[in-house]
Amino acid sequence: MTLFVVLILGFVVTHIGMATPPIRDGLVAKLGEKGFQALYAVVSLALLIGAIQVYKGLEPQILWVAPTGAWHVATLVMLLASILMVGSFTPANKALAGVPATDRPASGMMRITRHPMMWAFALWAVVHATLSGSLPTVILAGSLGALALLGAAHQDMKKRRLIGESWARYQAETSFWPLGAQLSGKQPWSALWPGLFPVAGGVALWLLLTFVHPVLMEAPVVPPWGFGQ
Repeated sequence: MTLFVVLILGFVVTHIGMATPPIRDGLVAKLGEKGFQALYAVVSLALLIGAIQVYKGLEPQILWVAPTGAWHVATLVMLLASILMVGSFTPANKALAGVPATDRPASGMMRITRHPMMWAFALWAVVHATLSGSLPTVILAGSLGALALLGAAHQDMKKRRLIGESWARYQAETSFWPLGAQLSGKQPWSALWPGLFPVAGGVALWLLLTFVHPVLMEAPVVPPWGFGQ
C-alpha cells in the first residue's frame, strides 16, 4: 500500500508541479519545448502506470458498502459526466490546449462550467470512490479527482497569464463550478441546455461505457444493465 500511495501522490504532485511556470520555464530552457513535453509525458505515464499496476495487486480494504439506491444515483451522475465530457470537445472550450484565444462569448457546455472535462473526471472519481468503498480505490479515484480540479484551477491561472484580458472577460461570464454562472446571474437558466450534440453524444458514451464496464478491470455490472454483480 505504501508504494501505491507514493506512486499516485507522486503522479499528482509532479503532474501539477512540473507545469507551474517557474519549474516549466526552467525545464524548457534546458530541454526545449519538445524535450519538456517528452519528459512530462514519460514521468506522468511512468508514475500513473506504476500506480495502477500496484493497485491491481492490492487486497480490497472495505470501508463501507454502498446501498442499492446509490447505484441508481451514481448512474445518473455518470450520465451527467458523460454529457460534460462530450460537451468539452469543442472549439468553444478555451481551456483546451491549442484553442486560439478569441473574444467570442461562452457557448454550449462552457455556459454551465468552463471546465466540463475536468468536472467529468471529478464526478467519475466521486462515483467510483463512493460505490467501491475499498480503500485502494478511494485513494486512486480520489487522487485522480483531486488532480482534475487542481488542474482546472491551474488552467485558469495559466490562461490568465498567457492570454490576459481576453481570459479575464471569459472568466467573468463563466464559472469554475457547475451551475455557478446561473446561480450568480452570469448566465440565464436557459443555458443549461448545452445543445443536441453534447446531450446525444453523452447519452451514447454513457450507454457504451456502462455496457463495457464489466470487461474493464473486472468491474461490476452497472445500471442500466444490472446492479453490481
